[in-house]
Formats: sequence, C-alpha cells, structure tokens
Amino acid sequence: MSSLFTKNRLIGLAIAVMVCAADQYIKWLVRVPLELREKGVIELIPFFDLRWTQNFGVSLGMFEATSVEMRWILVLVTALIAVVVAIWMMREKAMGDILGLALILGGALGNIYDRYTWGYVIDYADLHIGEFRPFLIFNVADAAITIGVLIILARSFFLRDSEEDTPKDAEAASPETN
Repeated sequence: MSSLFTKNRLIGLAIAVMVCAADQYIKWLVRVPLELREKGVIELIPFFDLRWTQNFGVSLGMFEATSVEMRWILVLVTALIAVVVAIWMMREKAMGDILGLALILGGALGNIYDRYTWGYVIDYADLHIGEFRPFLIFNVADAAITIGVLIILARSFFLRDSEEDTPKDAEAASPETN
C-alpha cells in the first residue's frame, strides 16, 4: 500500500485538490461578492472580461443536458472519467505525467461539483480581441484540464521516444554487452 502513495503521487493528489479548490473559490468570487450573474459582464481590460455563462454541456458545450436525466448522466459519465484519470495517475511514476493528470483530475472535480450542485458549469473567463473570441468562455477548471491534456500529449509525443531509446543506447554502450 505504501508503494501506491509515493511522494510524486501524493504531490499529484495535492495539486488536484488545490486546482479544484482554486476553481471553486474563484467561482464563489464571481457568484457572490462580484454578483456576476446579476451583472452579466464585468469589463476588466480591453481583451479580457468576466462574463456569466452557464454551460449545460461538456467540452465545447457538446452533449448539452436538456433534462434532469441528462444532467445526472453527465455527472455520472464525467465522474467515471475522473475515476479513470485518478487510477491512471496513481499508476504513473514520472512527475510530468502525474502533473498533467493531476491538473485534469482537479479540473474535472471542479466542474463535476458545479454540475452536481447547480446543474451546469459556471464559466466566466472571456478572452477576446474586439468581437473575435479565439476561445469559448471558460473557467480555471477548463484551463487546468486543457493544460493537463497538453502536458500528457507533449510528453507522449516528445519524451516517451527519447526515454525508450535511452536504455537501448545505454545497453549498447555498456562494456558488459560487448
């Protein structure tokens, strides 16, 4: 059991908890003290606003929950995905992979909590250039998930090959194999 909770995995779990907590804290700030729901939009700087959005779907607003049953199906499906990510993270050894998975897990937990509590995910970060919006309105959880996925993809495309090549090269150069 102690090999399950290595230092890197415990750090990963702590990162997931911190991401979820930060996400929920900022959502509380926009909901309660800033009253973003009532105001609709708070213009901060020319290219970034806080804009109240209720996302009833999942990634990119797909699979929108149009009924109570669909809401609970989305909660269940996303919770199952979070469990798979948590298991995957607890099997990883490399801190880079654990970091990416922790960001994904923390973000997923933040959005699952919203969907469970409110029936939708609260989105508020509106990055834009004039009327052009290169991204959908998002939140900390969405950003963490995106960054986590990019870390996992980058590591799988760029680092796995070099890590796999290293032992072979080391064996070939080893005097014991010659």
